Amino acid sequence: MLPIADTFEHDYRGCEILYGRGRASELSAVLGERGLGDALVVCGSNVGANDDLMDPVREGLGDRFAGVFDGTTPGKRVETAYDLLDKRAEVGAEALVAVGGGSSLDVARQAAMLDVDSRDLNGLRADAADGPDALGSLAPGVDPSLPVAVVPTTFAGADLSTGGSLEVLSADESPTGQPLTVSGDGPMPVVDLADPALFETTPESALAGSAMNGFDKGIETPYASDATPVSDASAVHGLRLLTDALPRVAGDRPASETAMDRAVVGALLVQFDRRISVIHAFGHGFARRYDVQQGDVHAIVAPHVLAYLFDEVDASRRALAAGLGVDADGRDDDAIAEDVVDAVAAVRDALAVPGRLRDIPAADEADLPAIAEYVVDDWCMDRAPEGLDPTPEAIEGVLRSAW
Repeated sequence: MLPIADTFEHDYRGCEILYGRGRASELSAVLGERGLGDALVVCGSNVGANDDLMDPVREGLGDRFAGVFDGTTPGKRVETAYDLLDKRAEVGAEALVAVGGGSSLDVARQAAMLDVDSRDLNGLRADAADGPDALGSLAPGVDPSLPVAVVPTTFAGADLSTGGSLEVLSADESPTGQPLTVSGDGPMPVVDLADPALFETTPESALAGSAMNGFDKGIETPYASDATPVSDASAVHGLRLLTDALPRVAGDRPASETAMDRAVVGALLVQFDRRISVIHAFGHGFARRYDVQQGDVHAIVAPHVLAYLFDEVDASRRALAAGLGVDADGRDDDAIAEDVVDAVAAVRDALAVPGRLRDIPAADEADLPAIAEYVVDDWCMDRAPEGLDPTPEAIEGVLRSAW
């Protein structure tokens, strides 16, 4: 079993990572060290009602606890971010502490960008009505003045980034017929506090739904066209931890004493220098058609995408084998590829996530050709493995194999 430290600190692109059990108790000191006063906690309603999670956060903030905004939702609507800014003004908070999954973390970071954008809600919606070019991005070239700390409690891997996008117009309202979103490229969170004890307060169903999002970041990085030896190293090591730990903390295998610690460290590692690519393009393609949990789509398509890639290109199958515990010594490429696909499917099948696209509510097989077009055009395909020629017909074939 690969050893991990009980606690560590690491600076990653300006974000200080603080890992360890019980480190939520340090929140007040962490903010104080940065000259910050009161903080508003940002979360969804389920997290806000989870006292096993919120009590350590409130106690850790102590006198710096300014209140809770618990209005975030998976829809990540721009109105929610404006409501958050109103709450922040009401309580006079100097910082945001986003707690929970990707939705809360993304809304908090993008609210900080909205805070320095020159447009109000009506202005954003008016620009969006004129199309994506008129909408543009949030506060280009401007750094936010509202610091954000993140306290993740799921494995989605949304903590170590500048984070997400906000929906301005729904598909029905949009001039393009697809949801219109906006985001700004601000700085990283000032702190990422990763406390395994807080992850243990998250319902297993929520952990399972987020697990493949994080796991797939480790899978995609080695085969991305711009991968490096450094990005490969952290991805492969993260996969080693996640392959064993995820089914124990969010699936059907017996939990071990240190499984959650290893899962949290693995989820951090696969985010370092991550390179999201083809699997994420499939998730984005579905999101353009349906209101769907990205982790569910990733879980379903990951083995099928890998099988397609391995038929076309090498796709770093030996690096993935090292991360997934697949024996590659003296074996041919086809045998390794088959076992890599099986290993990914085994992790997926151990989690309470859908196994087929037809299991997604509202999914319609007649939409697959249109979704294939979206996937091919998605920006994540720019990082597809060298030598891959992803045609709509080929992508539709992958979708049908996953149907």
